[in-house]
Amino acid sequence: MLVSLYVKNLALIEETEVEFTPGLNILTGETGAGKSILLGSVNLALGAKADKDLIRRGADSALVELTFSGENERVREKLKEMELPCEEVVTITRKIQPARSISRINGETVNVKQLKEIAELLLDVHGQHEHQSLLHKKKHLEILDAYVGEELYPLLSSVKRLYQEKNRILTEIEAQDMDDAGRNREAELLNFELQEIEQAQVRPGEDEELESRYRRMVNSKKIGEALGNCYRCTEGDGEGASSLIGRAVRELNSAAVYDEGLEGLSSQISEIEALLSDFNRELSDYMDDMEFDGADFAAVEERLNLLNHLKDKYGKTLEEVLVYKESLLQKIEKLENYELYMQKLHKELQDIEGELETVCEQVSKKRSIQAKRLEQTLKQALEELNFLTVAFSVKIERKEVSTDGYDDVEFMISTNPGEEVKPLGMVASGGELSRIMLGIKTVLADKDAVDTLIFDEIDAGISGRTAWKVSEKLGQLGQAHQVICITHLPQIAAMADTHFVIEKQTDGNSTVTGIRSLDEPGTKEELARLLGADSLSEAALSNAEEIKMQAAKFKQ
Repeated sequence: MLVSLYVKNLALIEETEVEFTPGLNILTGETGAGKSILLGSVNLALGAKADKDLIRRGADSALVELTFSGENERVREKLKEMELPCEEVVTITRKIQPARSISRINGETVNVKQLKEIAELLLDVHGQHEHQSLLHKKKHLEILDAYVGEELYPLLSSVKRLYQEKNRILTEIEAQDMDDAGRNREAELLNFELQEIEQAQVRPGEDEELESRYRRMVNSKKIGEALGNCYRCTEGDGEGASSLIGRAVRELNSAAVYDEGLEGLSSQISEIEALLSDFNRELSDYMDDMEFDGADFAAVEERLNLLNHLKDKYGKTLEEVLVYKESLLQKIEKLENYELYMQKLHKELQDIEGELETVCEQVSKKRSIQAKRLEQTLKQALEELNFLTVAFSVKIERKEVSTDGYDDVEFMISTNPGEEVKPLGMVASGGELSRIMLGIKTVLADKDAVDTLIFDEIDAGISGRTAWKVSEKLGQLGQAHQVICITHLPQIAAMADTHFVIEKQTDGNSTVTGIRSLDEPGTKEELARLLGADSLSEAALSNAEEIKMQAAKFKQ
């Protein structure tokens, strides 16, 4: 569950922290006080696009931090899978700066993809206009699949894999579909390329060896001059290091005859003389090897040009050129056995299509079974949300196979007696869509392991008795999940287990949005305000107490 939300320097919020509780958490406040900004910060923490204009004026950055209890086993497993710290709490932070933003989970920097993978296990956010997505049939399929649950996911994974494999084979068939003349032209080109590579007798690493030799040949004059100077320094007649060190050895040895303490130094300089002698010998041999004729240089240059030509045409390296050669052999073999190869492709396609059809049937069967249950469950939920006479059905028709199977799913509804069910988008009003989405969220919540549900003004377009029904449904949800809800209706606010008020204050120079938890008297006053009272009269407070008692009676 969401333990706390901390926000600093975001829009009108200077600094505030909210500690949420289990059950139904209600947030109310005057229009423009910043209710949506506060919950919008949750979306920001979870990777939503952050505009630099959200940073409070005068601040360098904004910060949002969410703290969740770490009791959810699925979350712990996901953290281990991502190699992120697994602790008693899960802390998600996002620092928003003018140039970029930085997100962290338990102190480790993460990307947006990782944030979303964790977020979908921690909470479900229902925004102000999310119910509009019910107008699109694709959303209906998503809802049905979510209702079917985890037993469907391995099958859908297989559908996606088989569908992609089918498309790969179709692409191959299309690419290989050519007449005799086309095949002959293709074969001539492939054989020409193969012959060019084979005649070169390419050997991996040969180009690097030749380039080293070529550099040595091109710079032989500079190398020779440097080596000659070095040799004169070490072996020069009478003045070279070798002669001087030899003289030093003789002098030290003559002195060591009279002083045994010099034997160690004599031994060391003798070793230096031997090392220098070996060095001079190797240097002389290397200088002898530096000699080469023009024919040798021309041969190296010509060979390098040939290898670079092949790399320009067939690969960046000689290893890639050899890999390309193998692909040529395979393509030539396919052309030489064209009929057999095409037969093989069509057989593979037939097998894949058969397997894909079987898996799609399994997916469709599970959807059809669960669709009947969803119809009954959601119909009951809608009746509890004051749809007095409602008929609901899930229409499933066959379409062309895609990555999600061959089912075309559409929700059908009738809210008036005697009327046939029609597509949801043709019948439901904005307020009805909002209630339908709440009903769907309720139904899915019973099957989902997500602990926290957030509703941003789920009560749009409703009032009166319907508002009470929505309030009761949220109260039921709060018994099994943590629910956080922004509302402007007193009926819903009265159902709160914990009630927060969001307020905007100004000192004439700046405006600040803050939030505080209400005690029982404060709750009554806020409910009286929501009821439309101009002043906190005894009558207004009495009305507020009455709806609070009505909500308490329902919860009991």
